[in-house]
Amino acid sequence: MSNIPTSSHILIVEDDFASRSLLTSYFEKEGYRVSETEQADELVEKVEREQINLVLLDINLPGKDGLTLTRELRAVSKVGIILVTSKDDDIDRIVGLELGADDYVTKPFNPRELLVRAKNLLWRVQDGRQPATVSQPNSWRFEGWLLDGSKRLLIAPDQQSDRLPEGEFKLLSALIGHPGQVLSRDQLMDAIHDREWTPNDRSVDVLIGRLRRKLRDNPADPHFILTAHGAGYMFAGMLE
Repeated sequence: MSNIPTSSHILIVEDDFASRSLLTSYFEKEGYRVSETEQADELVEKVEREQINLVLLDINLPGKDGLTLTRELRAVSKVGIILVTSKDDDIDRIVGLELGADDYVTKPFNPRELLVRAKNLLWRVQDGRQPATVSQPNSWRFEGWLLDGSKRLLIAPDQQSDRLPEGEFKLLSALIGHPGQVLSRDQLMDAIHDREWTPNDRSVDVLIGRLRRKLRDNPADPHFILTAHGAGYMFAGMLE
């Protein structure tokens, strides 16, 4: 992995002054350019105008909440989005992933862990802005599709491309890496989460739904990702 240039611009959206100041100070000491705000007014315009690379977005904001802002940002931008949530916000985390957030952290969090997540996401966001190339290591071709692991790009047979959020990419690559094999929800949760998860976490099902839409699969009769009821999911596409 190449180093992320310290010119990367991070925006911290947090209404709690102490938390915002802590994060700003921490990332500035690591050499990043940091902006901060306590409110969400004109966030989409701010991201575009100031060329923001990554947004750390608190879900519980006054006025527009973080989920609404995630949807608005993802509709017009490929900016990296890390949601900051409370420990009991399981539903919010799932909805956040469904709306296009790349990752989430729960309060209280370890600043060092957040830094690692931010670095990884910045690398993928910036690398994904480069033109797509032919198959790279850790890439898969199947029935005219290409999953480019170096850029997290899913490229359709008509060459339309979509940069997958981290959870979607990890889930699809786990399934493709075991073609014809049923993977349980527990196995898939382990594959997509390098964090703690609870047995009632339904994020796998949410991400499966999003992947099926991006793969143009009919949810009532899917071709690529099949449901093994009571067991898990299986990739049924033909690898090239």
